[in-house]
Amino acid sequence: MRRIAASLASFVWALVVVCASAHATGLESQWVDGHNSRARLISGGGIAGVELELPEGWKTYWRYPGEAGGVAPAFDWSQSTNLESAQVLYPAPKRFTDASGETIGYKGNVTFPVRLKPKDASKPIDLRVAFDYGVCKDICIPAQAELALMIPPDADASEELMNAMARVPAPPDARRETDPLVTGVATELTGDKPRIVLRAEVPAGGDHVDAFVDAPDGLYVPLPKKTADDGKGAVTFEVDLSKDVDIAALKGKKLSATVVSDKGQSEVPFTLQ
Repeated sequence: MRRIAASLASFVWALVVVCASAHATGLESQWVDGHNSRARLISGGGIAGVELELPEGWKTYWRYPGEAGGVAPAFDWSQSTNLESAQVLYPAPKRFTDASGETIGYKGNVTFPVRLKPKDASKPIDLRVAFDYGVCKDICIPAQAELALMIPPDADASEELMNAMARVPAPPDARRETDPLVTGVATELTGDKPRIVLRAEVPAGGDHVDAFVDAPDGLYVPLPKKTADDGKGAVTFEVDLSKDVDIAALKGKKLSATVVSDKGQSEVPFTLQ
């Protein structure tokens, strides 16, 4: 799936540039209330979005919730018609630290863009999703929303969705000028301190840069820690694999490294070996 995302990335980010000045409102479903949250579907220009709003002080989670646990979002599109595939993308998240530990996610409002592929491009998509997610203030609470939206084949581009796409970490072949540049990912799996070393160049400086590593199949990977910063934008993060990590299960798997700053975000795949 990530290879497919990389091959389509240049087109999608070019579409963002072309449509950045558009002011079309697109399509939207009714809001559906959940526990201290509400969600809806929006669509336009061949892209849909699952939009989630949270009150102040509440958060929801990234595709990997972090070390302190949480509920990663899940999307079931099986009740849709004329839908060949729906690929959910994840905007750049933030790290949150509280008494329970460190988590990864979002506060306020987040829109998960969804690339749609219809079975018949000349017909509308009856888009339906069972959206499972978690909301948290002091404890994590599971929530769900059943959302539906009829999308015509000629739906106009949506400025809201273009903005959401701009917050999705870009793959290497679609990196923007202000996005962090991942300059190297090294893995050391032998010795007393097995680890992943991630290096990046941040155009706007490294004061507000963070990094995340996630693995497939729900495998646990600790959160990276910043270990070096030259004050000019070159930063280094390390992931300590020496405790509570199933290295044998991770070995040979395709992982993803995401680097986020105030000015942009990037994502690169790598294999743990």
